[in-house]
Amino acid sequence: MQPLGYLIEQLDVLEVIGNDQIEVSNIAIDSRRISSGGLFVAIPGTSADGHTFIDNAIQNGATCVVCMRLPKQPDHQVTWVRVQDSARVAGKLAHRFYGSPTSKLQLVGVTGTNGKTTVVTLLHDLMSSLGIPVGLISTVECRSAQRIIPATHTTPDPVTLNALLQEMVSEGCTHAFMEVSSHALVQQRTSGLRFSGGIFTNLSHDHLDYHGDFKSYIAAKKLFFDGLGEDAFALVNADDPRSEIMVQNCAAKVSKYSLHKLADFKGKILGNHIEGLHLQVNGVEVMSKLVGTFNAYNLLAVYGAAVQLGFDPSEVLTHLSGLDPVTGRFDLTHNPARGVSAVVDYAHTPDALQKVLGTLRQLKDNRARLMVLIGCGGDRDKAKRPKMGDIAASLSDLAILTSDNPRSEDPEAILDDMMAGISEEHRRKVLRISDRREAIRAAVRMAQHGDIILIAGKGHETYQEINGKRFPFNDKELVHEALFEDI
Repeated sequence: MQPLGYLIEQLDVLEVIGNDQIEVSNIAIDSRRISSGGLFVAIPGTSADGHTFIDNAIQNGATCVVCMRLPKQPDHQVTWVRVQDSARVAGKLAHRFYGSPTSKLQLVGVTGTNGKTTVVTLLHDLMSSLGIPVGLISTVECRSAQRIIPATHTTPDPVTLNALLQEMVSEGCTHAFMEVSSHALVQQRTSGLRFSGGIFTNLSHDHLDYHGDFKSYIAAKKLFFDGLGEDAFALVNADDPRSEIMVQNCAAKVSKYSLHKLADFKGKILGNHIEGLHLQVNGVEVMSKLVGTFNAYNLLAVYGAAVQLGFDPSEVLTHLSGLDPVTGRFDLTHNPARGVSAVVDYAHTPDALQKVLGTLRQLKDNRARLMVLIGCGGDRDKAKRPKMGDIAASLSDLAILTSDNPRSEDPEAILDDMMAGISEEHRRKVLRISDRREAIRAAVRMAQHGDIILIAGKGHETYQEINGKRFPFNDKELVHEALFEDI
């Protein structure tokens, strides 16, 4: 229970109608999740307006409503708090309600188009190996100490997020690492949180269906760094041309990591093999189980963040070398009897697909083939579909276009959009198999000794979403089954 007056202190409140001395037992932004004595925050959204659910919330037990528009005849048994921006206020209210958890642990956020999940997961695993009780909030899963909590969004809503951070504090976590999506920044889900640091990985084409254009997407990511305080650190990838934009007007201490430029955390690739990377980091050689140039950047980001948090550089590098790859991120399965390798990767943007295919081309034998199986999600950014098709066909020896999560769209229509980007020259090496299970089995049947198959787009996901329903589907399990059957 928290006094309402305490919760709304220092907020930009325009008007309070009713009893501001009431005790608030819970906070919700979903009218179905409110309960007796609760505070409901009505937030305007892209598809629905929380103000239309105020009556529902009151019927479910809300005794206080925070909103931007008061009803014509407010219920006098309810306390009404009118604010200018209820999305921003929701985060601040939730943070205070749950005891300001980010004042009790060091929270580091990671944003960018690609690499967020890998960086936060490696940071979590690194801290765990150092004996630090740590929390994780990622696309794949959330963790509080060693307890696993299923993830529903890249960045949860502000109430769920603060409740989770409070659990981490209660369970003794001193650090937490979280992905910060562009959607979350625009929707102010991180409002009220105090970040000890922020990391920028890279920026490329993604989510333009939501943001409208690339300029707005950049602006959304920049919001994160604009909000960092003077006592925080901002760590950016100096090799990405947008890194300077990210930290313009940033109050935090800015540092950089790079493979090609002068930087605070400088890396050099000495060897890149299917078994892992041989790196030089700030003059010290280190081996890693991770593969590819993109993972060299991820490792530099993790190293730089750990050092910024005060950990010993030598100890960090020692523990970094022992970390395993992240599930669904360049996830390798090899059948030595057949001599065929398959890599499952979450690459679902043009930039990520290009990087993974580029890495695999470097790693394969010149006489072997590189095969790729790729689709695009339904009800999502259509502009990237021809680009994905073009990259898949031009950088592979055989491309199989298939379903990803078609959602409400016709899978064949999605494949048509992808085919539109493929030149006549490359169409001869493209197959269309909309059934993803059959596509995986076909790729394995066609593979010969030395060939590498990339199964891209879904990575860690254990479902396929079709017409509003999620069906069990696991790329890694299916390709493992196909690779080892009859052996």
